[in-house]
Amino acid sequence: MNTTRLRSRFLAMSLLLLILTSANLRAQDTDDFLSQLHTFRVSNYVSLDAYYRFIGNGTTSTLNEIVAGINTANESMNLLASSTSNALTTQQTEALNGEFDKFKSLMRDNINDVRTTGYPDLRLVSDMANQALTMNNMATEFYRDAQEKSQAETSPRVEAARLAAVRIAQMMAKYSVRTNSSVSQIFQGSSSETPLDGQAKEFDQLLESVLKGKSGAELAALLNDVAAKWQFIRGSYINYNENNVGFVIDRYSKKILQNLTTAIEMLQQSS
Repeated sequence: MNTTRLRSRFLAMSLLLLILTSANLRAQDTDDFLSQLHTFRVSNYVSLDAYYRFIGNGTTSTLNEIVAGINTANESMNLLASSTSNALTTQQTEALNGEFDKFKSLMRDNINDVRTTGYPDLRLVSDMANQALTMNNMATEFYRDAQEKSQAETSPRVEAARLAAVRIAQMMAKYSVRTNSSVSQIFQGSSSETPLDGQAKEFDQLLESVLKGKSGAELAALLNDVAAKWQFIRGSYINYNENNVGFVIDRYSKKILQNLTTAIEMLQQSS
C-alpha cells in the first residue's frame, strides 16, 4: 500500500515538474521570439539611416553599415521563421518575410542607383521609406499578437526600452534625410510617418518609463548616460529645421541606441 501511494506521489510530482518545465520553455521561446522581432525592427531602420548617409558620402564604410543592418535583420527573420514558439502563424511569418524581401529589393536598387549614377532616384527612395514603415507597422502588430497569444509577461521597463530603441532608430533615419543636402529639399522620408518633433516627444515619455524603478549602479549609470545624451540632441529633433551638426546627432543617437540595447539585456536578467 505504501509503495503504491509513494509511486503515485512520485508520478504526480513528475507530471507537475514536466508541466512546469514545458511552461518555462514555452515562455523562454516566446521571449526569444519577441527579442528577435524587436531586433528585426531596429536593424531595418539602422540600415535605412545608413543608406541616407550613403547618398551624401558614398563611402565604403557607410555601405558596410547598410549591409550589416540588413544582415542582422535577415538573421532575425530566419530565426523567427524557424522558431518553435508558435507565437505567430506560418502565414504571419511568411507575410512579414514577404515585406522584408520587398524592402531588401528596394534597398538593393537604391544602392545601385547611387553607385552607378551618383545620385538617387527619389521615387524609389520614397518607395523604400514607405516600405520600411509598412514593414515596421506589420512587425509591431505581430509583436502585440505574439504577446497576447502567448500571454507573455514582459517587464514594462523592457517594453518601454524596446519601444524607445525603435523610436530612436526611426528618428535617426528621418533626420538623416533632412541633413543630406542632395535630397532634403525634395524628399522627407515616409509620407505617413509621425513628424520628428512628435517622435521626439514620444521618446521623452518612453525614456521616462525606462528610468522609473530600481536600478543597480551599472544600469543607473547607463540610463543616466542615455538621458544626458538625449538632452544634448533633443532640441535638434524638436527643431529639426534649424541648422545642426548632423554627424553629432547621428553619433549620439547611435550611442543612445547602443546603451538602450545593453539596458534591455540587463533588465531582462534582473527580472
